[in-house]
Parts: sequence; C-alpha cells; structure tokens
Amino acid sequence: MSDDKVIALTATSERPVSTASGYAMLVILLLTVLADAYAISTLPIGPEVWPNVTILIVATFVFILVMPGFYMLQPNQAVAITLFGEYRGTDRNTGLRWTWPWMSKKKISVRANNFISDKIKVNDLRGNPIDMAAQIMWRVVDTAQALFDVDDYKQFVRVQVEAAIRTIGSRYPYDDFTHQEVTLRGNHDQVGQELRSELQARLNVAGIAIDECGFTYLAYATEIASAMLRRQQAQAVVAARQTLVEGAVGMVEMALASLSEKKVVELDDERRAAMVSNLMVVLCGERDTQPVVNTGTLYT
Repeated sequence: MSDDKVIALTATSERPVSTASGYAMLVILLLTVLADAYAISTLPIGPEVWPNVTILIVATFVFILVMPGFYMLQPNQAVAITLFGEYRGTDRNTGLRWTWPWMSKKKISVRANNFISDKIKVNDLRGNPIDMAAQIMWRVVDTAQALFDVDDYKQFVRVQVEAAIRTIGSRYPYDDFTHQEVTLRGNHDQVGQELRSELQARLNVAGIAIDECGFTYLAYATEIASAMLRRQQAQAVVAARQTLVEGAVGMVEMALASLSEKKVVELDDERRAAMVSNLMVVLCGERDTQPVVNTGTLYT
C-alpha cells in the first residue's frame, strides 16, 4: 500500500455538526431561574409543598444541564466537538452557541497567519553554502485534520517550512552569470512559486492552505561571501572584455572593408596587420591613446 493511500485512510475530514443557538438556550436558562425563584417564594408549609419542590428540582436540574453548554465564536473561529474522544463535527457559526454539556469543545482559529522563518544555511545545487529565510502566509482550512491528524499544527508548519526551504535551496544554484539556468537570485518569482507548491504538498496532511510565500533573505553564507564577490567581479570583467573585443573586431573589419572599398589606401599584409594591431589597442585599451604624427613614409 502506498503512502498516499495510508494517509487517505487515516486522515480525518472536517464535517459540520448540529448545535443550537445560544440565545434560545439563554431564554430557557432564564426561565429556570424564574421557576426556581417562584417555587421558593411560594413554598407552602404542609403536604402542598411537593408541587413546589418538584418545580424547584426540575428547574435546578435543567439549569445545571443548560449552563455548561454555552460557548461563543468570533468571526473566523471554529470549534471542534468530540464525544468521549470521538470527533463529531465542527461548528463555524459565529455568536453565542450551545451544545450538550457532555460534548467536549476545542476552539481553533481559521484566520490567516503570517510566519517568517529564521535564517537557515543551505547548500545550493553547486554545493555553495547560502543563507535563506522565507515569509509564509497560511491558514487552517480543515479543522479536523489540523487538530487530530498532527500533534501540534503550528509547530508542524514551522518544521515543514524549514524542510521546504532546504529542498528548494538545494534544487537550484544561487547565481549563474551566463543566465542559462534557473537560479535562486535571478528567478525569484518562479522559485517562490515552487516553494509554495512544495509547502502545500507537505501541509495538506494538516489541513493547512498556503496563501502566499516568498523569500525574505537570500545571500551567500558569511564564510564565502567575500570570495564569491571576487568571483562575480572577475566574471563581470571577463564578460565585459569579451563584449569589448567582439565589438572592436567588428569595427576593425568595417574600417578595413571601408578603406578597401573606397580605395583610400592600399595596404599589404604586413601593414594591414600593423593597422589591425593599432586599432585593437585603441579600441580595447583602458587608457586614452596618444596620437603619434608620422612625417615620413610608412615604410621607413
């Protein structure tokens, strides 16, 4: 039997439960108080006392039965009701409610919760240690699963968030200067969506939905941050040099082709090589070039 089938067999699903309005039961409670007051105030002496005693006993019994059954629900609150350990259902009706006193009641919030994880150290796809932290907005959608299928659903969320961050962080490299791979830094939205999918798959067993999530901190770990910065700078310099050389070669080709087409000057291979060398120095050099005026012939 697969793990999914095991979870399906053991999961508890939320279902509604039948409860009464607390306001109607409050009227009954007040009537019992009035009945007790009437029975005591009109209590006769002699054999005629039994009707009053009966009213007093019945009213007191009803009062004791009704009083413990009241509970109140605010908006976005629910109460799970159990009978001797057996789940009977969940009440989501707001206001003053009532159920039998032998029913156990456990309130649970279904409001949205915001959780920011601690910074954790993760090895990315290339094995580089990086520090990551995420912000998660979650809420309970199935109260039965949250209360009965996991021990502590809030702690369960914290643990699964850390596990999901580690999983996503190890799936991609932190950065790719060539922009040919999906990276944690360069594809923030895509990686955030995968984090949400990973978290939702992990938290389905607890009846929890993820409304929003994303990374709040993403950086190389302190021990390699300076080395990776120098590496990035070196890669940037190499890329800039490569672009500069490619542009310079194109300009030299264009200059030579234009000179030959317009027959401005005829150059042999040696002079052409010298001109190419001079143009490449001028175009690729980091310092301003100093012109040299040649007053003689080119071949002296």
